[in-house]
Amino acid sequence: MASFLVEGGHQLTGEITPQGAKNEALQVICATLLTAEEVKISNIPEILDVANLLDLLRQMGVRVDKLSKGEYVFCADRIDENYVGSEEFASQCAKLRGSVMLTGPLLARFHKATLAKPGGDNIGTRRLDTHLRGLAALGAKFEVNENSDTCHITAEKIKGTYILLDEASVTGTANIIMAAAMGEGVTTIYNAACEPYLQQLCRMLVGMGAKIEGIASNLLTITGAKVLHGTTHTILPDMIEVGSFIGMAAILGGGITIKNTSPRNLGIIPETFKRLGIRLRIKNNDIIVPKQNHYQIETFIDGSIMTISDSPWPGLTPDLLSVLIVTATQANGTVLFHQKMFESRLFFVDKLISMGAQIILCDPHRAVVVGHNHKFHLKARRMVSPDIRAGIALLIAAMSADGTSRIDNVEQIDRGYSEISERLNKLGTKIIRID
Repeated sequence: MASFLVEGGHQLTGEITPQGAKNEALQVICATLLTAEEVKISNIPEILDVANLLDLLRQMGVRVDKLSKGEYVFCADRIDENYVGSEEFASQCAKLRGSVMLTGPLLARFHKATLAKPGGDNIGTRRLDTHLRGLAALGAKFEVNENSDTCHITAEKIKGTYILLDEASVTGTANIIMAAAMGEGVTTIYNAACEPYLQQLCRMLVGMGAKIEGIASNLLTITGAKVLHGTTHTILPDMIEVGSFIGMAAILGGGITIKNTSPRNLGIIPETFKRLGIRLRIKNNDIIVPKQNHYQIETFIDGSIMTISDSPWPGLTPDLLSVLIVTATQANGTVLFHQKMFESRLFFVDKLISMGAQIILCDPHRAVVVGHNHKFHLKARRMVSPDIRAGIALLIAAMSADGTSRIDNVEQIDRGYSEISERLNKLGTKIIRID
């Protein structure tokens, strides 16, 4: 188990460029299974979750060639169908959350797939009902093996239909889109997720020959194609990294420029940080966060306490609430955070409390943060990273604390952030990795 030793109190200055979006990468890499032709994808983040998915694809028989850093060519012309139906495959899928999005492409192209209960973060319930009900509506049949937590799925034909999703699940929507892209007839998905990741997936599929209408909305119409062909695709910058860097810049920044952020795809993320009193400006594709000694949390127009909550796109992504909570600890004022989508994601705040943060954990979904206004700093502690986003939040807290903190289980951070210690050290931090 790897650890970070973090010496707190160092100011950050300079420029940093976000990696490619993790969530988009997992989707579009899975989509390469829909064609036997070559697919070239650029700006793939060099992170653990992606590396594990690439290894899984190679085991399935997909040719994966690395052209340069972040640039790969995929060719799924020789899939080992026996391996895909094996217990070993199911076991490998169970270790990786993103493996759930292999189901739609495999079902569309090979008419069978194995769905294992996926791994990943322990942040609360992440049910698969949306996936299964959507695929069932397209004609899939299921055989559940309760002993191994696997589900074998078959579909003689993928037939287009009208689907009203019970929740706007990002991965569920992605699976249904990929299955429908090679189905017969027209599929209409209402209450579809419409995050930039989904928009990018749809654009890539259109480039492969699919016909998709309503991109960027919650009503998608997909006309199935018999065959999809190769294409090229470039992944967006990771909005969660952009938000993480804004939070770091607010707490520790002596002036930071975040390069190539694709602001039009950030939604309300910049405005949410502005609600915490953080000054930032957008210049072309860059976000500039100037040095700011104090930042004042806003109140609502009627004077009531600011509430920040997550919701499906175009609302605030839940992946950034952890960072926003840490950022608020050094603001001036009070803010209520309401984590609606995952019931275990706020449990990391007890570590912030032990560092001296003034936080009231009301219940699994709500936390009130009373900002210190930089009047006193957090205290160094030894901590364990419970998941990707809590891990980066704890890293930010340790960077702002007095003394040297130790964060264990940083492999969780590695799953979502590429070479984060090396990149931050170039800005002035002092982070030592212990493997």
